[in-house]
Amino acid sequence: MHTQRMAVSVLAALATLTLAACGTETGSGKSGDGSGTVRTGPSVTGVHWNVSALTVDGKRTTAPAGAHVEIGPEGKATGSLGCNRFTADVRVEGDKVTVGPGTTTEMGCEKDVQQFEKAMGRAFSGELKAAVAGRGDAKELTLTTARGDSIALTSEPSAPLTGTAWTVTGLVSGDVTASLPAGTEKKAHLTFGKDGSVGGNLGCNSFHGKATVSGSTLTFGPLASTRKMCAGPEMELERALLAVLDGTATYGIEHRSLSIEAKSGKGLNATAPAAKG
Repeated sequence: MHTQRMAVSVLAALATLTLAACGTETGSGKSGDGSGTVRTGPSVTGVHWNVSALTVDGKRTTAPAGAHVEIGPEGKATGSLGCNRFTADVRVEGDKVTVGPGTTTEMGCEKDVQQFEKAMGRAFSGELKAAVAGRGDAKELTLTTARGDSIALTSEPSAPLTGTAWTVTGLVSGDVTASLPAGTEKKAHLTFGKDGSVGGNLGCNSFHGKATVSGSTLTFGPLASTRKMCAGPEMELERALLAVLDGTATYGIEHRSLSIEAKSGKGLNATAPAAKG
């Protein structure tokens, strides 16, 4: 695979993006003049910001699918522009953004994505001004350079445990995460109900049962399922999932990713569909 070296300015850009988001705040975060200017504050830490578009020299370009920025504690930012991932240190002073050092992957990307990343590198340099509009889970963040170039972002809420159709994407054993058996991708899924129920498909058979939620703990009751016989990989996946959905387990949600781990150390990873705009 051919690789490309992303310019340092791209890192700066990405870091900057994060930084601005980190300083976003509604209500008391506004300047008081109705401008919606971003002010320093931790209220948007942990928010998933989708990169919507980039405008350079008056030309607007839609961002690649999957381009996003997530704000962590203490000014750490991580994200993706649809191909390469990044991490960076950031600092916010009022509505001005200063970019610190960061790192990025160097994967080869599709030509249009490479062009977008180069444009991001041009847009993110020096001092940027950040402005936020909207409330709750419907926020829009705009970062603008001294030249007038800008980057547009929108917030996307984390998926709730209940009511979400979680598609199983991986199996866990201790510290090791493995892909699903060949040919079973996207076949297994589960949905937790607000009434304490759980149901879905194990890769071969459909199932339903009880799942009591208490804090970060799930307690599964006996599961009932259909009794079809399927191909070897599908039955392998089913047995692995049944070992996880048995008794007490812990769970965690990071944006739209779910992890469940049983006391045995066996676990699963699952993802939710993208939020509808």
